[in-house]
Amino acid sequence: MMDVTHNVRAAIQEALQSILERPVELEPEMNIVADFGMDSMAIMDFCMALEDRFDVSIPLDKMAEIESVQDLSRTIETLLAKG
Repeated sequence: MMDVTHNVRAAIQEALQSILERPVELEPEMNIVADFGMDSMAIMDFCMALEDRFDVSIPLDKMAEIESVQDLSRTIETLLAKG
């Protein structure tokens, strides 16, 4: 399970860096919107990159509940576990 969490967080960091075009340091409690200053277009690009990376679809209702890096990581891990 730890490997999955590490891989998911690493992919989140890679996707964020790609969208923001700058290095980022991730902490589980960081707020994705507030701490990284992304607009709605950047957030959509970010989500699509993660969906493509993990071959999952993040439901819109779940998307609305995601605030922190940890929330996002848990959501992706749950979707992966459901297969």
